[in-house]
Amino acid sequence: MALDLDTVALFVRVAALGNVSAAGRERGLSPATASTRLVQLEGVLGARLLHRTTRRVALTQEGEVFLAQAQTLLAAEAQALASVGQGFAAPQGLLRVSCSSSFARQHISPALPEFLARYPGISLDFRLTDRVVDLLEEGVDMAIRVGALRDSTLIARKLAANRRTLCASPAYLAAHGAPKHPGDLAQHECLTLGDQRDWRFVTPGGPMSVRVSGRLVSDNGEVLRDAVLAGLGIALKSTWDVAAHLQRGELVPVLPAYPLAEEVAIWAVYPSRVFVPPKTQAMIEFLQARFSPVPYWEAQWPTGAGGRAT
Repeated sequence: MALDLDTVALFVRVAALGNVSAAGRERGLSPATASTRLVQLEGVLGARLLHRTTRRVALTQEGEVFLAQAQTLLAAEAQALASVGQGFAAPQGLLRVSCSSSFARQHISPALPEFLARYPGISLDFRLTDRVVDLLEEGVDMAIRVGALRDSTLIARKLAANRRTLCASPAYLAAHGAPKHPGDLAQHECLTLGDQRDWRFVTPGGPMSVRVSGRLVSDNGEVLRDAVLAGLGIALKSTWDVAAHLQRGELVPVLPAYPLAEEVAIWAVYPSRVFVPPKTQAMIEFLQARFSPVPYWEAQWPTGAGGRAT
């Protein structure tokens, strides 16, 4: 009996999501129908592909071997269709996306009407959270992450540079003076994001790390933006968050002669390199076109005004 490629694609999504019901819903199948198709696939292959529990499914050793071949098979199908001009059908299905709340509300949310109008077959489940979600555990197709990547098991596509700068309000600097050197930050109120208390700089003498402190710490970037605008201290902020305030003079760059050492960016991350669903590819390409090659928010603030981009 020949392999059914729709069922192979279902298996790939079950492997990614760890859940038969969730993978079935994406393809318009009931849990019972999805489970039956997977059993039929195992029958065709003569091997058990999945360990099933009440909460989650996991790949057997045979399933892990077949997954790599299944991804290659689906990629070959896509290439074959494209080679004769047919290509994939229009992207469709439910796309689950996770993104940090501040960046999403400022730069993703305004673009969603255009995206949904361009791809009427796609439905969105857009989840805003500042924690790093486990894509496989939570059934998320892709995440938009701002900063340095730490999970090497995921595939990352760069969406935009993420230039950052130290900044403060004119009122704060008038009251406390402006630091002349990174070491001077020890005498200032510094507004920190979570445990990010070590700010690293490029100096003529080499890299320099400064441990900063202040009376306000938050795990939310918008809280820190409001605080720096209110004159509560110096903050390390991304230009996508504060470029308009810098342009209007509500904030002023601090230590522009000392670039930040750590390079960060804005990324789309997803589980598989070989088979990327058309709906996921559509979102990635849409955002890359919107933010690249130079993010539009950078036009609000000259590139010579300090900070560092990747």
